[in-house]
Amino acid sequence: MSGFVEKPEPPQVPGLVHLHTGKVRDLYRDGAGDLVMVASDRISAYDWVLPTEIPDKGRVLTRLSLWWFDQLADLAPNHVLSTELPEGAPADWAGRTLVCKSLRMVPVECVARGYLAGSGLTEYRLSRTVCGLPLPEGLDDGSELPEPIFTPATKAAVGDHDENVSYEEVVRQVGAPTAAQLRRTTLDVYGRARGIARERGIVLADTKFEFGFDGETLTLADEVLTPDSSRFWPAGTWEPGRAQPSYDKQFVRDWLTSPASGWDRAAEQPPPPLPEEIVAATRAKYLEAYERLTGERW
Repeated sequence: MSGFVEKPEPPQVPGLVHLHTGKVRDLYRDGAGDLVMVASDRISAYDWVLPTEIPDKGRVLTRLSLWWFDQLADLAPNHVLSTELPEGAPADWAGRTLVCKSLRMVPVECVARGYLAGSGLTEYRLSRTVCGLPLPEGLDDGSELPEPIFTPATKAAVGDHDENVSYEEVVRQVGAPTAAQLRRTTLDVYGRARGIARERGIVLADTKFEFGFDGETLTLADEVLTPDSSRFWPAGTWEPGRAQPSYDKQFVRDWLTSPASGWDRAAEQPPPPLPEEIVAATRAKYLEAYERLTGERW
């Protein structure tokens, strides 16, 4: 059992048809057939969407994605058409809404890894591979890989885990030419972003992208290179052999698994609300990531 602790009721807006409520985003279709994507302040951990929101989180994700789309425009076009609010939309949608092209989405998460962490670390410790790709002996938690690797995953429903799959499985699902294009574009975009982050004192350990086709053109979709879709570590404290400090929801995860929360993850009961100090610390991390990467004050 997992998913929403309290599933929100999406606002009904004249002229928009509600399509989906995800972990963070609500998706609508407008009268022109374009998609309207609204980033909420919801936060998830351990496959639960928590009952407590992180103020400004949706706006951080939206503004940071827009900034990255600009940095990557020569490598991959993106799906954004406009940031203008649809007529009649709630005032709270300002700064968190994107009007986007409706794409033919690719049914895999395109993950690039330059460092060993998360599910990749778990697999490596069992088999010295990640998504079936062999890696050298002697790597540890947080180790830099000899070169970045493409490690795709399946897209999961709310409350479920994405599952790593082999490149061969991607070929089976989308065909060899598209699989090769996905791998090449994912690694090109990761390489660009990793260099930009490094200049700003941040290690981009791994990240996931979603792609779709606009006609025959492979196009970046959803969010890109945010703390929700990427592992960002402070370069100054990076040290293999331990878990790294990160610019994401680690404060939330740590509190949920601490005695202070009183939550038993194995019992499959919904997590409790977050205390104010955890909300404030998590918000500060999202803002710090935005400011360090973009050089802009929030």
